[in-house]
Amino acid sequence: MKISVIGMGAVGTEVVGHLLASTAASEIVAVDRNAEKAQAEIWDFAHTTSFIYAKNPRLIAGGWPETVNSDIVVITAGAQLKQGESRDTLVEVNAGVIRELIARVEATSPGAIVLMVTNPVDVMAQVAVAHSSFPKERVISLGTIVDTARFMRIVSDHVGIDPKNIFGYVLGDHSHTGFIPWSLCNVCGIDVEAYCALNGVAPIDRAAVRARVLQIGLDIFAGKGNTNHGIAASVFRIVRAIAGNERSVLPVGTLLEGEYGVDGAVMSVPCVIGRRGVQKIIACRFDADEQAAFETSHAHVRELMTLAGL
Repeated sequence: MKISVIGMGAVGTEVVGHLLASTAASEIVAVDRNAEKAQAEIWDFAHTTSFIYAKNPRLIAGGWPETVNSDIVVITAGAQLKQGESRDTLVEVNAGVIRELIARVEATSPGAIVLMVTNPVDVMAQVAVAHSSFPKERVISLGTIVDTARFMRIVSDHVGIDPKNIFGYVLGDHSHTGFIPWSLCNVCGIDVEAYCALNGVAPIDRAAVRARVLQIGLDIFAGKGNTNHGIAASVFRIVRAIAGNERSVLPVGTLLEGEYGVDGAVMSVPCVIGRRGVQKIIACRFDADEQAAFETSHAHVRELMTLAGL
């Protein structure tokens, strides 16, 4: 599988590291407007391959010609947050960036699956769909998968078990309007409240958990100037599901066309991910509060769409 990563900042570079340590890619292409940086990163990664006992993919630093016929294109390029900004402030400038990049992707790899990482990520995925002929199932927003990973870890710390035994999602969009549908959440198959009551664990403060999930990324950014580890791991989780045709259910952004009562907006909902991209949108039943939260998130996405010229 040939995978191209567009933008070799902190996230793009770490995505390459995950790919290199796995068996997902046979060829990795790194593209950055700073060609010297992309080349240096690839040289540096190449010097790890004598000791990493995984697939030995071909490593290339180059431009768009080198990305031709990629199976997956990961787009991380675009204006980055500055201290004190929200992701929403990037919508206009990054909409222009994505319009240009998606045209290049379509010209070089029309059969690729595009993974959108550039913020605000759900709206940028919609820009990509609107300004290309890519079918919606092959343009996937990273969406709320990283928020979901944060949620799972926070609950894991509370109950004291492996986060892989926590089931649940953050849905809506990757912003302050993301919400947790607690009716869909459980700990090792047991309702979260019941698990706590039965196992001597203090009840979970749902409002505090949501607040922490939505704030922690900003705290990480304030402390080190970027948020790369969780995001790169989330990208790799989607790549692995595609490469292995797993049909795994992941909370990613996809263009809704009637699902959940939304028509013509990219939002994060549970999706079946396999070799063709989004192979199915899972229908879920929300309770009244969750439905209201979903509608609030939808309204926010619509506001950003207007700013993006959609």
